Amino acid sequence: MTTWIFLRGLTREARHWGDFPLRFGAAFHGDLAATDIVCPDLPGNGEHWMDSSPMRVEEIMEACRHDLREHGHQPPYRLLALSLGAMVAVAWATRYPEECQGMVLLSTSLRPFSPFFDRLRPHAWPILLKLLFVGGLARERAILQLTSAHASELSHLIPDWAAWAKQHPVSRRNALRQLVAAARFSASEKPALPMLILAGAGDRMVHPRCSQRLAQAWGAEYALHPDAGHDLPLDAGDWVALQVTAWLNHSGNGRLAICS
Repeated sequence: MTTWIFLRGLTREARHWGDFPLRFGAAFHGDLAATDIVCPDLPGNGEHWMDSSPMRVEEIMEACRHDLREHGHQPPYRLLALSLGAMVAVAWATRYPEECQGMVLLSTSLRPFSPFFDRLRPHAWPILLKLLFVGGLARERAILQLTSAHASELSHLIPDWAAWAKQHPVSRRNALRQLVAAARFSASEKPALPMLILAGAGDRMVHPRCSQRLAQAWGAEYALHPDAGHDLPLDAGDWVALQVTAWLNHSGNGRLAICS
């Protein structure tokens, strides 16, 4: 059985994957029995909302490794990770390559490959600061507008997101600590494993050229969705699943083209 570990980003939890894990599994010819998908919450988020978020990505990774083993999920794994979660995946594959069979990085940005104004686009800064001081429906609506290129079509998600935030509130302190961890993480060493990097041309939070630069620097396969936003699984989940299956089926046969 192949075990996939899905890692979410800043202040988000497992439930924010929505139906993507089911759609992802269905892309493997419906063979869900051969595909185990695990969606752990990072410290400070979701079920771990009462924990303190580490201020280093490497410590977030270690906490995630410990949590998985405590729940009986043993390596090796394949990693599919979004944004901050992708930084955790890179730290994981760099320090413990024997535990990782491959990884898919979504909408990420890493030092030293991109400047700070691409890693977090300037118009996103005041929005993120505002999110530290608002809550409820207003906060979740702002997050949706920042992370999705199809926010108006997906507004029905906002009440559920607000209910989850009330149940598992991410503290202002933990949100800031996660921002610091993301900002300070640097990964100049290429992990020694197969890698696919995906981005959306409509990403308002992280410039998609961050993913392109990383793919070029590390010789990784890369594909760009023509209009999806930062939250690729939300905006283009079926596309992500198809890109991953194509990558697995043709690994080593050349880089993926930029495609729709």
